[in-house]
Amino acid sequence: MNSRKITFTLSVAHALSSTGFLASATITSIVGADLSGRTAWAGVPSAVYQLGVAAASLMLGYAMDRFGRRRALSAGFAIGACGAGIALWAIVARTFAGFLCGLALMGPANAAAGLSRFVAAEVHPRHERGRAIANVVVAGTAGTVIWPLLSVTLGPWLAGLNVSDLSWPYGVSMMLLALASVVVVVFLRPEPRDLARAIAHDDRQGIAATDDSPAPLGQILQRPGALVAMASMVAGHAIMVMVMVITSLHMRNHRHGVAAISITTSLHVLGMFAFSILSGRLADRIGRAPVIMAGAATLMLACVVASLSPAFVPITSGLFLLGLGWNFCFVGGSSLLSDQLSPNERARTQGFNDLLMGLVAASGSFLSGHVFAAVGYGRMGLISAAVSVVPLGLALWWQMTRSRRQLAAAGARTGS
Repeated sequence: MNSRKITFTLSVAHALSSTGFLASATITSIVGADLSGRTAWAGVPSAVYQLGVAAASLMLGYAMDRFGRRRALSAGFAIGACGAGIALWAIVARTFAGFLCGLALMGPANAAAGLSRFVAAEVHPRHERGRAIANVVVAGTAGTVIWPLLSVTLGPWLAGLNVSDLSWPYGVSMMLLALASVVVVVFLRPEPRDLARAIAHDDRQGIAATDDSPAPLGQILQRPGALVAMASMVAGHAIMVMVMVITSLHMRNHRHGVAAISITTSLHVLGMFAFSILSGRLADRIGRAPVIMAGAATLMLACVVASLSPAFVPITSGLFLLGLGWNFCFVGGSSLLSDQLSPNERARTQGFNDLLMGLVAASGSFLSGHVFAAVGYGRMGLISAAVSVVPLGLALWWQMTRSRRQLAAAGARTGS
């Protein structure tokens, strides 16, 4: 019962925050190009935002061990709400530096939302972790419904009040992130860290139960399963961000309106979250590696489709597939990483994983504007498609080595 309550609370917080992130992400590159006056700098705000996510992921990972999951996650959402408020002020005041500062402070909210999936996983036994992660991730689908409704209802009304369509979405983000913080403070009880330790004590399967003493991070990174999980998530995240960040500007350059851009972004987020139940169940039933491989193949297809034409249908279809491929890599990789860690290793290692994801996303965001200006959207998509080979190859290698180990173990038992 406590596990379900914790997962539900995290899902509600994730739904609120994802709507806030979607509201701001729709126009971030447009605002960046507008305030900086340079198309090549359109990806800089997202890069700064991702740096904020990266730094906060590591800090929140350590904070969750020291202060508990509830306090750390609620603080992350609250700081993000303050950042959205600063970004709103910066757009009105037309200060690019202030806008970057606000986005950096929004990073902790994204970090908190990302780490919440691991919190849900740790309060469930091993065979239910994929579904637990999926139940939190799927809540992000709420943003694909709530944000388009807000954009088509609030947009015209605020336009009549001469409110810029490049500013008010950040006000929406501020309110929703603040509400997510309140939800976590009030309802995330009992403390998930304590419940996870109790579950690990009773669950005697795998690494998590054999040793409660935390291994050094360097030693954890030498575990093949942990390395494959982290590399798959990092590569998949880099591909997704590289293409997603610049798509709104690409569409704007081809005379697509804010409504069309919002629909494309919403369908992308739908792909990211709506099929989490499927990917989570598959991760539990057929294994983590096959799910990661399916995600990598979908990412490759998405990048090719989005590059075909600047028309609405191919771009939107490609962005939807991009989100779906990311989801399979994300859920499969998160489940695999959780399997490799003891309770005392989880928060800091998972925070380090999300730090890496944030760093590559920041690099991808920064480079996206420059690559877009240099070679165009089509070639950028093909470059991203080539990177998809990384998670595909790693997951295939892990699956083959795991199968060989299982055959060897079965042969040893037969021989004995």
